[in-house]
Order: sequence, then structure tokens, then C-alpha cells
Amino acid sequence: MINTRVVRSLAKPWKPARELERTPSALGLGQVPTSIEPDAVVRSVCGFCSTGCSLDVHLRDGEAINITPSPGYPVNTGMACPKGWEGLAPLDAPDRATAPMLRGADGVLKEVSWAEALRYFVDQTKAVQATHGPEAMAFLSTGQIPTEEMAMLGALTKFGMGITHGDGNTRQCMATSVVAYKESFGFDAPPYTYADFEASDVIVLVGSNLAIAHPIMWERVASNPNDPTLIVVDPRCTETAAAATHHLALEPASDLELLYGLAKLLIDKGAVDRTFVDEHTSDYEAFAEHVARFPVEAVAERTGVNEEQLDAVADAITAGRNVSFWWTMGVNQSHQGVRTAQAIINLALMTGNIGRPGTGANSITGQCNAMGSRLFSNTTGLLGGHDFANPDHRKRVAEVLAVDESTIPHTASWSYDRIMAGIDEGTIKGLWVIATNTAHSWIDQNGGNELLDKLDFLVVQDMYHSTETAAAADLVLPAAGWGEKDGTFINSERRIGHVTKVRQAPGQALADFWIFKSVADAWGCGEMFAAWETPEHTFALLQELSAGQPCDFAGIEGYEMLDSVGGVQWPYPSTTEQPDDSAERRLFSDGRFFTPDGRAAFIFDSPQPVAEEIDEQFPLVLLTGRGSAADWHTRTRTEKSKVLSSMTAKVNYVEVHPDDVARYELASSRQARLVSRRGAITVDVIETGTVQPGQVFVNMHFADTNQLTFPAFDPYSRQPAYKYCAVRIEPVVTSP
Repeated sequence: MINTRVVRSLAKPWKPARELERTPSALGLGQVPTSIEPDAVVRSVCGFCSTGCSLDVHLRDGEAINITPSPGYPVNTGMACPKGWEGLAPLDAPDRATAPMLRGADGVLKEVSWAEALRYFVDQTKAVQATHGPEAMAFLSTGQIPTEEMAMLGALTKFGMGITHGDGNTRQCMATSVVAYKESFGFDAPPYTYADFEASDVIVLVGSNLAIAHPIMWERVASNPNDPTLIVVDPRCTETAAAATHHLALEPASDLELLYGLAKLLIDKGAVDRTFVDEHTSDYEAFAEHVARFPVEAVAERTGVNEEQLDAVADAITAGRNVSFWWTMGVNQSHQGVRTAQAIINLALMTGNIGRPGTGANSITGQCNAMGSRLFSNTTGLLGGHDFANPDHRKRVAEVLAVDESTIPHTASWSYDRIMAGIDEGTIKGLWVIATNTAHSWIDQNGGNELLDKLDFLVVQDMYHSTETAAAADLVLPAAGWGEKDGTFINSERRIGHVTKVRQAPGQALADFWIFKSVADAWGCGEMFAAWETPEHTFALLQELSAGQPCDFAGIEGYEMLDSVGGVQWPYPSTTEQPDDSAERRLFSDGRFFTPDGRAAFIFDSPQPVAEEIDEQFPLVLLTGRGSAADWHTRTRTEKSKVLSSMTAKVNYVEVHPDDVARYELASSRQARLVSRRGAITVDVIETGTVQPGQVFVNMHFADTNQLTFPAFDPYSRQPAYKYCAVRIEPVVTSP
């Protein structure tokens, strides 16, 4: 479909103001580093999920031809999920963006030179800012690119280009955990190491289908020699729940009441570690008074979990020596996710299950470099876990990076949802989208796409020219993918791993790092980033920025050390002794937290109703989640692999309980129409007892799923609540 807004804006011919004196080599179009032998085996951290597995990339005659999991790496110990094995397949897709593309007056994207693309980008961005103010241009980034690239983007936009607002797609997966940790622990600090999966005698998983979403972590659970009690809190009987000792199939959005009810039961059973609580926490007495209002009878009625199950789970936690609590998107993507995450943290604190092997209040991250984004994207927090509002932090960052302190904003960026609202209000007129697919993944998809159409200027920087967001762009910048660039990722357990360039990006595609460097030159602020000479030079700057912070990793001796020891968990300050391969960096073993008083805070609040209740017109609750271990995000990469495609559903589907199949007369139909107040989609029907009556489940990776979702947001993290909305289901009757 032709974007008429773009056609109008390009009605007059445009010519670049000048040709940039940049050669392909200067733009980063070099070959695979000459230090790598043509028939070598090169290790690199996987570019899909947050587990951070190490993969061995096999080269033949200098070409990457195969991948196997790295033996001995402390994360995956020689294992890989299907996505890891297929890491090279997305790089050879026919729809790779191989040259910059500019939309012409006819509405068609056509290839142009880098010089023309960069000049157009700069001219259009400056025009937006000149006409509508500096805050009228914003960016949306990702958890999929290396830390060095994230930091370069954040510094370029905020310090060099005067762009105030930018956020990442990590807002969609991890913002809840960030806020919960900051408020409870004083810093965004997941405390665990993966060895805790194998050291626990009780494992509590809340809103996590670990077996499908994080298969290698599930393998670590399966390797636990303690025959642990496994407690799974999830409305669906997922693959993980099916293996549980106790599956608490609660009513959707009742997590907070359930967790407060468990806390009261634990208090009643004498399970509180008073020594730990008294010495290392604050506000416990107020918390105990709060949860006293959640007796087991009322909690059972609200959650649908019977009193006997609740009591059995409380007994298991009480008896456990090393209890670990884990959560993922079922908690984070909620209208009250922050308080739910903190209710889990409170359980760990009150029972003293933190800082020891096999314990912890442990958020499992989503994307491969979401942790890197949380520390270095320069959006909600200043680089290195610093605070935009803190003058001492601004001064330190300015000194390390040799930039004018006045260029550093005093406030954090708007959140993703606020940027989208700004487009709707007309305060945001230009948007730079990097390595994410907003038109597919944003909640209430139809409404989100209408907002993108309101922009004066949309530039998309991506591996592919075929994404839904790129299809709406005025300008497409071709980016290199995993395996075609260097840098670092930080995984869920805070382990910094090296990502290695093993092949050349196709055509004129560049690593995002070199695109950002080129934009800086074209903008006229290139000298500001002279020290950011290469990704590894940039890594050294980030180390200096981290020094003295809770995330201090100043002691790492470059990429070579990361390769030689199997990655390094922060903190790793310069005073740390050289670790061996088994070194672990578990936090809070000394009972000291990052709050001003060194104590972890009990934080709690009254449960809030969902934003969209079911009713007679829309009587079912829609649940969303991962369909298989071969699914990933908006499928822009996984669909390029024949192997991964063969392991996933070909069309979208809905899981329906047999009672609802009968109630809504779906038995004679192989398809159904799911309808919400925002849209309607047609899906295949799967009759199954994995969902409860009154609930339906749809795979979150399909393009049409977010036509249904309701744009509710946690008030503290501003994370979208993808997991709950009201729908109805209707049979689709096909002609014989």
C-alpha cells in the first residue's frame, strides 16, 4: 500500500547537499578480521534470547558454514536450542536490506548511495527539529544489538543530535523487572547465577514457561541433583507446568493476591527468617500487616487455587533449605507487574532465600542483550547505570566521554508508550526505529500503525527491507546482523560475552555501530566520538563508566579475556583476581544491598482491577505467549530458517477448552473468529485441556495477534500488559 503521506512529502525533487567523503572501508565494509584463520572455529554468544549461550561457528575457506554449541561454556555446557543451531540461516535471506532505500515521489522505495541516504536523514531530522522543536524527533531501539552499539546510539542522539526522547523494545519485556529491582534493591541487579537452577531444593516459577521460552535454562533445572520440588504458577498447563510438583492454575491477573496469600501463610507457619529480615531489610512489619488482609479462604476464592494447594506450596517453601523464585513475561507484561515482581522479591526476603546458592528473587530476561540495554541504552538511565537527574553522575559521564556536560539531559526519556502517545498528539513528528518491528509488535497493533502514519519522517534501520515497519518507512538503512559484527551481550545472569564477526554483511549493509558513526559525521558531531574508534575501544569506555557502580566491570581485560574465561559476570572491578571458568558472581551474599541504608525494601500495594473486564459481549480472557522453542519475536529471523519454520505452526491458532468448544459451537469448525474491541482475526481451533474454561490462548509471534490486545500499562514501569484482554469467539463455517 502506497504511503500517501510520503508521496506528498517527496513531491518536490530532492538532491543531497553534498557527497560525504567516506569510502566503503571507512564505513565498516571490511572483511572478516584477518586474525581469524580461514578454516577456524570461532566462538560467539548467540543473538536470540537472554540465556547467552556460546556457539562455535565453523569456517571453511573463510566462509561461515555451520554452528555447534560450545562445549565447556559455563552457560550452556555444550547444549543449544533450535534457534541457536540455526543462527546462520537468517543471514542468507533473500529479503536482506543490502543498500539504503529512499521512498520516491511514486511511493516506491528505491536504492540510493550511503552519501545520499545519510544527507537525507540529517536534513529531514534537522527539519523536523527546526519546525517542531528538538523533542519532535525520537528513536525506538532494541535489546538485539551489542552493548557498544546501544551506547553509541544513546550518546549520539542525546549528546550529539539533541534528541530528548528514545526508548527500546526492552520496554515490552523487561521494564517491570528493572523498576522492581531498583525500588527493592537500589539497583537493577538480578542477583543469581544459572548454577542456582541446579543448587535449589525448591524452585518456584511464576508466569514462566521455561521449557519453551528458555530451553537451556530448563536443561539446568533438569540437571539438578536434588530432585527439587517444582512449583509453577500459570493459568495454562504449559509444558513446564506439566512437569511441576505443584501447578497453581490461577485465574489470570490474580497473581498478586496469590503471592500475598502465600506470604501470610508463610508468616502463620513460622517460615520468616527474622534474623535476616531484622538485619538486612526495611518495612517488614508494615508488609506483614498488609498481607494479613489476604486470608487463605479469600485468596482461594479470588485465584481459583484451592486452600489445600496453597497450603502444600507454603509447606514446601517452609521446608526448603535453598528456595529460588523466578519469573518472566507472565509477571512483567501485566497491568500491575512491578508490584507482582516485588511480591516475589518479598517472599525471598522474608524467608532469607537470597545471596546463597540455590536461592534468589530472579528475573529471567527476554532478549539477548536486554541487560546491556538496561545499563547502556542511555534512555531511562544515564550510561552505566547512572541517573540523568544526578548532577554528579552527569559530571562523571561528561568527564569519561570528554563531552560538554551541558549536552546531557537532566531527565530520562519518555517511555515507549509515551512516545507513541506523542505521535498521536503531534508532539513527535519524526521517528528513527532501530532493529525492532513496531508495526508488528506494539500492543493494539491497528491503533499503533495508525500512529506511524501520522509521522512526517520515519526511518527504519534493519537487517530486512520486508518488515511491517520498514514497509511504512521513508528511508531504510541496511544493517548487519548477528555474526556480521563485533561487540558484547550481557545475559540474564549478568554475564558479559563476546559477539564475534565471522562473515561480511551483504551488499552495502553495515554494522549498526558504523551506521551511527557515519550519522555522527554527517550531522557534524563526529569529533565527539573520536575515542569510539571501534567496538572494542568503546567497550573500554563503558568499562570506565561502570567503575564504582554496582555493575562495575572495569577489571575485564578486553574481548580476549571474555573469550578465554567463558564470559564474565558483573561485578568484576579492577581489584578482582583473575577468575577460572567456574567463577560465579552471585549478588548479596553479604546481605548488603544497593539502597542508601544497605537494606532491601519490602514494597507492596493493594491489587488493582484489570483495565478491561470480561462481560457478556466479550466473555473470554485472551492469554498470549510463546508457541514453541523455534518461535522468536515477530519471526523476521526465524521464518528465514526452513528448520525452524518446520517446527512452528504455519498459521495462527487458538487453544480452547473442550467446554468452550461445545459452548460456542466450534466442534464442526476448524477455524474460529476471535474478536476484541480493537479488531478481529481468524485462527485455527485447537481443542485442549491446557487452558481453563473461560480462557483462550493465542501465539504471540503471529502478525495478527496484537490486533486484539488492549493497551494497558503498568503505572510504574509503563510496560504493556500483553497477557490479558477480553474477547469473544465465533465459529467460521466453511462451505462444503
